[in-house]
Amino acid sequence: MLGRKMEKALNGQVNAELYSAYLYLSMAANFSAQNWIGAAKWMRVQAREETGHALKIFDFILECNSSVVLEPVIKPQTVWPTPLAAFETTYAHEQKVTGLIHGLVDLAKAEDERSTAVFLQWFVNEQVEEEANALAILQELRRMGDSKDPMFLLDRRLGARV
Repeated sequence: MLGRKMEKALNGQVNAELYSAYLYLSMAANFSAQNWIGAAKWMRVQAREETGHALKIFDFILECNSSVVLEPVIKPQTVWPTPLAAFETTYAHEQKVTGLIHGLVDLAKAEDERSTAVFLQWFVNEQVEEEANALAILQELRRMGDSKDPMFLLDRRLGARV
């Protein structure tokens, strides 16, 4: 069974992961409205991945014979004027999630929640990948400047994500 502080913190992370999914779905809708179909698909895949993260933590809480408490998920931003603006938000958001995960690891260690600390290591590693992927796209968009031609190629490549 999880300690009270750890249980509450993990429930908070379930909410944060669901918010991430909402944010990326909102970006997918925004990209679709701007006819960036590949970027919209990339964000839909990202949203599914974030939902999977939430469920992974959800299941862990239950496996520890603790209680899942679902709180309302706040409404995400809905409009980004450019793909660059959206991926700036994406990268900043992934950095924030990394901080949240690191905070959970610190709490698990402070509360002597060894199994939780081990469980969270997967998320620590996952966040390295999440930040790297978002940053790579962001850097490519920054190099493009205002040119539309490279964005069409990037959009096609983003659409190939499965």
